[in-house]
Amino acid sequence: MNATPVGALLLCRADPETVRPLAHLLRERMLLIPAGEEWSVLVPEGRAWRDTPAEPAEPVDRVVAGWAAALGVASTWPAVALWWDGTRAGCVLASGFRRPVGYVWLADGTPAGEDEAMTTFAARLDLDPVLDVQALQTLTRPDPHADGYARLRTLLGLLTRTGVELRPGLEPGRSTEELRDAARELPGTGRIEWAGWRDAVRVELDAVESSGLGPWMLGPRARAVATTQVLVGAPLALWGAFRRSGGWTAAGALLLAQGVLGLAYNEVRAGAVAREAPPHR
Repeated sequence: MNATPVGALLLCRADPETVRPLAHLLRERMLLIPAGEEWSVLVPEGRAWRDTPAEPAEPVDRVVAGWAAALGVASTWPAVALWWDGTRAGCVLASGFRRPVGYVWLADGTPAGEDEAMTTFAARLDLDPVLDVQALQTLTRPDPHADGYARLRTLLGLLTRTGVELRPGLEPGRSTEELRDAARELPGTGRIEWAGWRDAVRVELDAVESSGLGPWMLGPRARAVATTQVLVGAPLALWGAFRRSGGWTAAGALLLAQGVLGLAYNEVRAGAVAREAPPHR
Protein backbone atom coordinates (compact mmCIF):
# COMPACT_ATOMS: atom_id res chain seq x y z
CA MET A 1 0.00 0.00 0.00
CA ASN A 2 1.18 3.50 -0.75
CA ALA A 3 2.14 5.16 2.55
CA THR A 4 1.52 8.63 1.17
CA PRO A 5 -1.66 9.98 2.79
CA VAL A 6 -4.35 10.45 0.17
CA GLY A 7 -7.77 11.63 1.23
CA ALA A 8 -10.76 13.81 0.52
CA LEU A 9 -13.81 15.32 2.17
CA LEU A 10 -16.96 16.55 0.44
CA LEU A 11 -18.76 19.31 2.31
CA CYS A 12 -22.37 19.88 1.27
CA ARG A 13 -24.40 22.89 2.38
CA ALA A 14 -27.49 20.85 3.21
CA ASP A 15 -28.65 18.44 5.90
CA PRO A 16 -27.84 14.71 5.55
CA GLU A 17 -31.35 13.70 4.48
CA THR A 18 -31.22 16.20 1.62
CA VAL A 19 -27.74 15.09 0.55
CA ARG A 20 -28.36 11.33 0.80
CA PRO A 21 -30.42 10.79 -2.43
CA LEU A 22 -27.90 12.57 -4.64
CA ALA A 23 -24.88 11.03 -2.93
CA HIS A 24 -26.20 7.56 -3.85
CA LEU A 25 -25.89 8.46 -7.53
CA LEU A 26 -22.13 9.08 -7.24
CA ARG A 27 -21.77 5.28 -7.16
CA GLU A 28 -19.11 5.34 -4.44
CA ARG A 29 -19.29 3.92 -0.94
CA MET A 30 -19.25 6.86 1.45
CA LEU A 31 -20.08 7.80 5.01
CA LEU A 32 -22.45 10.72 5.55
CA ILE A 33 -22.15 12.79 8.71
CA PRO A 34 -23.74 16.03 9.97
CA ALA A 35 -21.19 18.86 9.89
CA GLY A 36 -23.01 21.75 11.51
CA GLU A 37 -26.53 23.13 11.45
CA GLU A 38 -26.62 23.64 7.67
CA TRP A 39 -23.84 21.33 6.46
CA SER A 40 -23.05 17.65 5.93
CA VAL A 41 -19.78 15.91 5.05
CA LEU A 42 -19.23 12.88 2.83
CA VAL A 43 -16.21 10.68 3.56
CA PRO A 44 -15.44 8.55 0.45
CA GLU A 45 -14.11 5.01 0.63
CA GLY A 46 -11.46 5.97 -1.92
CA ARG A 47 -11.75 3.15 -4.47
CA ALA A 48 -11.72 5.69 -7.30
CA TRP A 49 -8.14 6.76 -6.61
CA ARG A 50 -6.66 3.35 -5.78
CA ASP A 51 -4.71 1.22 -8.26
CA THR A 52 -6.50 -1.93 -9.39
CA PRO A 53 -5.36 -4.81 -11.65
CA ALA A 54 -7.78 -3.52 -14.32
CA GLU A 55 -6.63 0.10 -14.47
CA PRO A 56 -4.32 2.57 -12.71
CA ALA A 57 -5.57 4.97 -10.08
CA GLU A 58 -7.11 8.28 -11.08
CA PRO A 59 -5.79 11.44 -9.36
CA VAL A 60 -7.84 12.29 -6.30
CA ASP A 61 -8.27 15.92 -7.36
CA ARG A 62 -9.86 14.92 -10.66
CA VAL A 63 -12.22 12.46 -8.96
CA VAL A 64 -13.50 14.83 -6.31
CA ALA A 65 -13.79 17.71 -8.79
CA GLY A 66 -16.17 15.55 -10.82
CA TRP A 67 -18.15 14.58 -7.72
CA ALA A 68 -18.44 18.17 -6.56
CA ALA A 69 -19.57 19.27 -10.03
CA ALA A 70 -22.16 16.49 -10.11
CA LEU A 71 -23.58 17.48 -6.72
CA GLY A 72 -23.50 21.16 -7.63
CA VAL A 73 -25.49 20.88 -10.85
CA ALA A 74 -27.99 18.41 -9.39
CA SER A 75 -28.91 20.49 -6.35
CA THR A 76 -29.70 23.98 -5.14
CA TRP A 77 -26.81 24.03 -2.63
CA PRO A 78 -23.02 24.33 -3.06
CA ALA A 79 -20.51 21.52 -2.54
CA VAL A 80 -16.92 22.06 -1.39
CA ALA A 81 -14.35 19.31 -1.96
CA LEU A 82 -11.10 19.23 0.02
CA TRP A 83 -8.37 16.85 -1.17
CA TRP A 84 -4.70 15.98 -0.63
CA ASP A 85 -2.30 13.40 -2.04
CA GLY A 86 1.04 13.91 -0.31
CA THR A 87 2.46 16.19 -3.02
CA ARG A 88 -0.37 18.72 -3.27
CA ALA A 89 -3.52 19.81 -1.47
CA GLY A 90 -6.48 21.77 -2.74
CA CYS A 91 -10.14 22.67 -2.74
CA VAL A 92 -12.95 22.81 -5.30
CA LEU A 93 -16.25 24.69 -5.00
CA ALA A 94 -19.17 23.74 -7.24
CA SER A 95 -22.50 25.55 -7.29
CA GLY A 96 -25.19 25.11 -9.90
CA PHE A 97 -24.20 25.22 -13.58
CA ARG A 98 -21.45 27.76 -12.96
CA ARG A 99 -17.88 26.69 -13.65
CA PRO A 100 -16.34 25.07 -10.53
CA VAL A 101 -13.62 27.14 -8.91
CA GLY A 102 -10.61 25.66 -7.14
CA TYR A 103 -7.21 26.36 -5.64
CA VAL A 104 -4.08 24.24 -5.19
CA TRP A 105 -1.08 24.34 -2.85
CA LEU A 106 2.08 22.28 -3.03
CA ALA A 107 2.83 19.98 -0.10
CA ASP A 108 5.03 22.63 1.53
CA GLY A 109 2.20 25.18 1.30
CA THR A 110 3.46 27.05 -1.76
CA PRO A 111 0.46 28.65 -3.53
CA ALA A 112 -0.12 27.27 -7.03
CA GLY A 113 -3.47 28.74 -8.02
CA GLU A 114 -5.08 31.94 -9.26
CA ASP A 115 -5.72 34.64 -6.66
CA GLU A 116 -9.10 35.51 -8.20
CA ALA A 117 -10.38 32.06 -7.24
CA MET A 118 -10.60 33.07 -3.59
CA THR A 119 -12.75 36.10 -4.38
CA THR A 120 -15.15 33.89 -6.31
CA PHE A 121 -15.04 31.34 -3.50
CA ALA A 122 -16.13 33.94 -0.97
CA ALA A 123 -18.88 35.36 -3.18
CA ARG A 124 -20.51 31.99 -3.89
CA LEU A 125 -20.52 31.03 -0.20
CA ASP A 126 -21.85 34.44 0.90
CA LEU A 127 -18.78 35.20 2.98
CA ASP A 128 -17.95 38.75 4.07
CA PRO A 129 -16.67 40.59 0.95
CA VAL A 130 -14.06 42.46 2.97
CA LEU A 131 -12.90 40.62 6.10
CA ASP A 132 -13.35 37.06 4.82
CA VAL A 133 -11.89 37.86 1.41
CA GLN A 134 -8.84 39.38 3.09
CA ALA A 135 -8.45 36.22 5.17
CA LEU A 136 -8.77 34.04 2.08
CA GLN A 137 -6.21 36.12 0.21
CA THR A 138 -3.60 35.25 2.87
CA LEU A 139 -3.85 31.66 1.60
CA THR A 140 -2.54 32.82 -1.78
CA ARG A 141 0.65 34.32 -0.31
CA PRO A 142 3.86 32.49 0.66
CA ASP A 143 4.08 31.34 4.28
CA PRO A 144 7.11 29.24 5.31
CA HIS A 145 5.29 28.07 8.44
CA ALA A 146 2.18 26.65 6.70
CA ASP A 147 2.21 23.43 4.67
CA GLY A 148 -0.60 22.26 2.39
CA TYR A 149 -2.54 20.66 5.23
CA ALA A 150 -2.31 23.81 7.32
CA ARG A 151 -3.71 25.78 4.38
CA LEU A 152 -6.77 23.51 4.27
CA ARG A 153 -7.21 23.77 8.04
CA THR A 154 -7.18 27.56 7.74
CA LEU A 155 -9.79 27.35 4.99
CA LEU A 156 -11.95 25.13 7.19
CA GLY A 157 -11.60 27.67 9.98
CA LEU A 158 -13.04 30.33 7.68
CA LEU A 159 -15.88 28.02 6.65
CA THR A 160 -16.97 27.81 10.29
CA ARG A 161 -18.38 31.30 9.74
CA THR A 162 -20.92 29.70 7.39
CA GLY A 163 -21.81 27.03 9.96
CA VAL A 164 -19.33 24.24 9.15
CA GLU A 165 -18.45 22.13 12.20
CA LEU A 166 -16.32 19.11 11.35
CA ARG A 167 -16.24 16.36 13.97
CA PRO A 168 -12.95 15.24 15.60
CA GLY A 169 -10.87 12.93 13.43
CA LEU A 170 -11.89 14.49 10.11
CA GLU A 171 -8.79 16.59 9.50
CA PRO A 172 -6.86 17.28 6.30
CA GLY A 173 -3.70 15.19 6.06
CA ARG A 174 -5.19 11.93 7.24
CA SER A 175 -5.32 8.94 4.94
CA THR A 176 -8.60 7.71 3.46
CA GLU A 177 -8.55 4.76 5.86
CA GLU A 178 -7.99 6.98 8.90
CA LEU A 179 -10.83 9.29 7.86
CA ARG A 180 -13.16 6.34 7.34
CA ASP A 181 -12.27 4.75 10.69
CA ALA A 182 -12.80 8.05 12.50
CA ALA A 183 -16.13 8.67 10.75
CA ARG A 184 -17.47 5.24 11.73
CA GLU A 185 -17.10 6.12 15.40
CA LEU A 186 -19.03 9.38 15.18
CA PRO A 187 -22.70 9.61 16.21
CA GLY A 188 -25.19 10.14 13.43
CA THR A 189 -23.00 8.56 10.72
CA GLY A 190 -24.92 7.02 7.83
CA ARG A 191 -23.76 4.78 4.98
CA ILE A 192 -24.05 5.55 1.28
CA GLU A 193 -23.87 2.56 -1.07
CA TRP A 194 -24.72 2.14 -4.73
CA ALA A 195 -27.64 -0.30 -5.00
CA GLY A 196 -28.33 -0.19 -8.74
CA TRP A 197 -30.36 2.03 -11.03
CA ARG A 198 -33.74 0.92 -9.66
CA ASP A 199 -32.91 2.29 -6.23
CA ALA A 200 -31.29 5.30 -7.88
CA VAL A 201 -34.59 6.09 -9.58
CA ARG A 202 -36.43 5.73 -6.29
CA VAL A 203 -34.11 8.00 -4.29
CA GLU A 204 -34.02 10.51 -7.13
CA LEU A 205 -37.82 10.74 -7.20
CA ASP A 206 -37.83 11.06 -3.41
CA ALA A 207 -35.41 13.98 -3.75
CA VAL A 208 -37.64 15.64 -6.34
CA GLU A 209 -40.78 15.16 -4.22
CA SER A 210 -39.13 16.67 -1.13
CA SER A 211 -37.49 19.61 -2.90
CA GLY A 212 -38.77 23.17 -3.01
CA LEU A 213 -38.37 23.69 -6.74
CA GLY A 214 -42.06 24.46 -7.18
CA PRO A 215 -42.86 25.47 -10.78
CA TRP A 216 -39.50 24.10 -11.95
CA MET A 217 -40.79 20.59 -11.25
CA LEU A 218 -43.75 20.60 -13.62
CA GLY A 219 -44.52 22.41 -16.87
CA PRO A 220 -42.50 24.10 -19.63
CA ARG A 221 -39.68 25.25 -17.34
CA ALA A 222 -39.22 21.75 -15.91
CA ARG A 223 -39.16 20.19 -19.39
CA ALA A 224 -36.62 22.77 -20.61
CA VAL A 225 -34.29 22.16 -17.65
CA ALA A 226 -34.58 18.37 -17.97
CA THR A 227 -33.90 18.49 -21.69
CA THR A 228 -30.81 20.61 -21.10
CA GLN A 229 -29.56 18.13 -18.50
CA VAL A 230 -29.95 15.26 -20.97
CA LEU A 231 -28.19 17.16 -23.76
CA VAL A 232 -25.28 18.08 -21.46
CA GLY A 233 -25.12 14.87 -19.43
CA ALA A 234 -24.97 12.32 -22.26
CA PRO A 235 -21.85 13.70 -24.02
CA LEU A 236 -20.20 14.48 -20.67
CA ALA A 237 -20.65 10.86 -19.51
CA LEU A 238 -19.26 9.56 -22.82
CA TRP A 239 -16.30 11.94 -22.63
CA GLY A 240 -15.59 10.86 -19.05
CA ALA A 241 -15.78 7.18 -20.00
CA PHE A 242 -13.44 7.77 -22.96
CA ARG A 243 -10.95 9.52 -20.68
CA ARG A 244 -11.48 6.89 -17.96
CA SER A 245 -12.37 9.69 -15.58
CA GLY A 246 -14.66 8.32 -12.90
CA GLY A 247 -15.48 11.74 -11.50
CA TRP A 248 -16.59 13.28 -14.80
CA THR A 249 -18.37 10.08 -15.83
CA ALA A 250 -20.34 10.29 -12.59
CA ALA A 251 -21.10 13.95 -13.25
CA GLY A 252 -22.42 13.16 -16.73
CA ALA A 253 -24.39 10.13 -15.53
CA LEU A 254 -25.93 12.16 -12.74
CA LEU A 255 -26.94 14.94 -15.11
CA LEU A 256 -28.36 12.42 -17.57
CA ALA A 257 -30.30 10.65 -14.82
CA GLN A 258 -31.61 13.97 -13.55
CA GLY A 259 -32.81 14.92 -17.03
CA VAL A 260 -34.40 11.59 -17.91
CA LEU A 261 -36.13 11.33 -14.56
CA GLY A 262 -37.21 14.97 -14.79
CA LEU A 263 -38.85 14.37 -18.14
CA ALA A 264 -40.46 11.14 -16.93
CA TYR A 265 -41.67 12.76 -13.73
CA ASN A 266 -43.11 15.67 -15.67
CA GLU A 267 -45.03 13.35 -17.99
CA VAL A 268 -46.36 11.21 -15.13
CA ARG A 269 -47.43 14.20 -13.05
CA ALA A 270 -48.99 15.93 -16.04
CA GLY A 271 -51.02 12.78 -16.75
CA ALA A 272 -52.07 12.49 -13.11
CA VAL A 273 -53.18 16.12 -13.04
CA ALA A 274 -55.18 15.61 -16.22
CA ARG A 275 -56.93 12.54 -14.78
CA GLU A 276 -57.72 14.32 -11.52
CA ALA A 277 -59.22 17.35 -13.28
CA PRO A 278 -63.04 17.46 -13.24
CA PRO A 279 -64.67 16.67 -16.62
CA HIS A 280 -65.90 19.57 -18.71
CA ARG A 281 -69.66 19.98 -18.85
